[in-house]
Amino acid sequence: MTKYGDEYWMHQALQLAIRAQEEGEVPVGALLVLNNQVIGKGWNRTIRNNDPTAHAEIMALRQGGEYLQNYRLLNTTLYVTLVPCIMCAGAIVHSRIRRLVYGTDDKKTGAAGALIEILCHSGLNHQVTIMSGMLAEQCAAILSTFFYLRRKQQKAIKQMQ
Repeated sequence: MTKYGDEYWMHQALQLAIRAQEEGEVPVGALLVLNNQVIGKGWNRTIRNNDPTAHAEIMALRQGGEYLQNYRLLNTTLYVTLVPCIMCAGAIVHSRIRRLVYGTDDKKTGAAGALIEILCHSGLNHQVTIMSGMLAEQCAAILSTFFYLRRKQQKAIKQMQ
């Protein structure tokens, strides 16, 4: 029996997305939970780290692996504010995450059915149970606001040139 529910953990992931936004990153947050305990957390750090693999999910998986001293993250649930991309979906499958709960979809990069289905592909040796749409409106709003402000800023810069 879980002490906290999916909505509680997704709210925590949203706080990590806000942290990414405060650092000038695309606001995506991820939380890895095992037995009602956070064992990994991450937010996008691709710009700060100059690392195209520094997505929120990857950062959370890395922490989880360090915590468990294992690259297999069995029986864990990963909470992410945005549907994972192809790279992150591959890492999720390889790490044997049991369950993924995510907020909003991305039809251009989503690897959990929006663009392509990786996490439940029958040809792979591991399939992930997926729950989509958890706090979808809040997750989508933070991304929409971020990109709106970024476009507005870029437009202002162009006008000044």
